[in-house]
Amino acid sequence: MSRRTKHKPKHTQDNQNIININEYIQRKNKVVLVPRNLNQETYITKLLDPSNVIVFGVGPAGTGKTMLAVLAAIKALKDGSINKIVITRPAVGVDDEKHGFLPGDLNSKMEPWTRPIFDVIQEYYGPKEIKTMIDESVIEISPLAFMRGRTFKNAFIIADEMQNATPNQMKMLLTRIGDESRMAVTGDIQQTDRQESQNGLINFGNLYYKYSQSQYIQFVKFQNTDIERHPVVTEVLSIYGDK
Repeated sequence: MSRRTKHKPKHTQDNQNIININEYIQRKNKVVLVPRNLNQETYITKLLDPSNVIVFGVGPAGTGKTMLAVLAAIKALKDGSINKIVITRPAVGVDDEKHGFLPGDLNSKMEPWTRPIFDVIQEYYGPKEIKTMIDESVIEISPLAFMRGRTFKNAFIIADEMQNATPNQMKMLLTRIGDESRMAVTGDIQQTDRQESQNGLINFGNLYYKYSQSQYIQFVKFQNTDIERHPVVTEVLSIYGDK
């Protein structure tokens, strides 16, 4: 073999398996909300329309109501239409668990309840980025009980698991919105820890449909047929009699 013959470097033989880091970063920075059913399409359209200041997504687990709300918030942050994401929920968990017994600061106490939201955020930001964003209040975690008296401006508020809010808490939350802010409210009334008479999500839904003149508030109701998790989830809910 001639000395002038150049061997092809081994590392170039599998170029088709090498990820272009610039393309990867571009994909990671781009937030696209893709619906899997008609109700999700309606929900996404309402979430992305800035004229809809408050959007309710109500329905069973697995319908994407929280995930799509978080994606809409991330998209708004990356697009620069808001400069802050606020995450809130009632201080009630499964079987009436409270935040107080958990160790650490407020963020640590809220971590078990906000984990589904941060699972989505971590698809677009690394752990160090998220920590910095929390330290600089670009992402704020605020239990519902701590929001009284506040007004949020240039923010996207994600109010999750609101089936456990009281009517007074719901009213207080919905009046926290200031200039250039939007809110997504999610909940599943089939998994509430409150009786109907004390349920803020049910109460506001009834009032909303009686009012029927809303200009800034939208409601999307998901059904079991909209569940996009494993089909066993639909079966489990059917066994429990949820509709």
